[in-house]
Amino acid sequence: MTTESSPLFSPLNIGSLTLPGRLFKTATAETRATADGYATQAVIDFYTLLARGETPLIITGNIYVCRDGKSAPMQLGADEDNKIPGLAKVVDAVHAHGGKFFAQLNHCGRQVIPRFAQSPVAYSASAVKDLLTGTRPQALSLPEIQRLVGCYADAAKRCARAGFDGVQLHSANGYLLSQFLTPYTNRRSDHYGGSMENRTRFHREILAAIRTRLGPDFPVIIKMNGSDWLPLRDGLKTGDLVDAATHFERAGFDAVEISVGHYESGFPMVRGTFGRCLRHMVDGSMNYLPEPRRTLLRVFRPLVALASNLLWPGRQGYNLDYTPQFKQKLGIPVICVGGFRSRAAMEAAIAQGKCDAVSAGRAFIADPFFYRHIRDNQPGPHCVDCNGCVGHLGAQPAECYHPAVKAEKDAMLAREAALGTR
Repeated sequence: MTTESSPLFSPLNIGSLTLPGRLFKTATAETRATADGYATQAVIDFYTLLARGETPLIITGNIYVCRDGKSAPMQLGADEDNKIPGLAKVVDAVHAHGGKFFAQLNHCGRQVIPRFAQSPVAYSASAVKDLLTGTRPQALSLPEIQRLVGCYADAAKRCARAGFDGVQLHSANGYLLSQFLTPYTNRRSDHYGGSMENRTRFHREILAAIRTRLGPDFPVIIKMNGSDWLPLRDGLKTGDLVDAATHFERAGFDAVEISVGHYESGFPMVRGTFGRCLRHMVDGSMNYLPEPRRTLLRVFRPLVALASNLLWPGRQGYNLDYTPQFKQKLGIPVICVGGFRSRAAMEAAIAQGKCDAVSAGRAFIADPFFYRHIRDNQPGPHCVDCNGCVGHLGAQPAECYHPAVKAEKDAMLAREAALGTR
């Protein structure tokens, strides 16, 4: 299939924004900000490479909207006006290369290790303990929910002032907005719990507050699960989540990106192999777990890695298991993330009507010029799904940690620098 005839390189409208292609960089935590959430030159450099690769749309790693929503050290924040100048420098660097840039806004909720994030308290829809981290959150009161609605909307306004082309609300992978959707983590009896109308209320109020501040034309998209992947717990199946997505579309969201799973689910959201990943976790973020959990992870790490390798082997487009059901019900674009590596697989997903666009994270970490290389049929560093980068997220900068792939990436960047092109 030629580039001219390929659906992967045809334009796509997301709200008022027209994008020249349909392969996007999904959100991955950069772990490059200051301890207080300010942008650094390292953040600028990270996104400049992606923009130089002509990526049609880049979505930042999750940016916390308030201090109690921070999930890890060195995470970007949009909680104060004095963060705007630094964020603007990052946006300017992306725009200088013609890229479009969305900020992903997030509150981690109960999925936090308080000692790791230096947070005194965790909040959620209900006081349901996280089985992975051992964190038991406090249930948000009604005034606290309204405070967070304002925090999200204020953060979106700051991002717009910094020049971002849109924002994405993170309601996937078990973070706070996802916790409000899921009956397992939302056991409220007020008008934020029970029916799907109620469990989507928080999201819809945030969107309405953003629209009040920024008007109807500023693009706002949402990331959500195609399945909660919570066996033996009251998690949402695909049909329930499609129902939630119809509420989001009616409320005015401009697109949905489909992922899978919570922290408690294990590794369905990344897949591949997990020996290197778990070694990095044990020495990184998981080192801040309570002592009994840390000891268990260290002792049983080889068995956990073996089981994870068997349960979640790598394959391309694994969230295509869910996206066709969203496509059947929604009129807004459906974006599928999940292990895409080859042009053929991405083109097939779109041509067969399973999604409108695809996104990738680890492939872009291995090769920041992934989009250009795919489009021009050029070779580049190829992610092997070792998940070493995933193991380091929040503790070390987002980077390829596979020795052979990293060496290939470094050589490619050195060649580009020597040529002085692009």
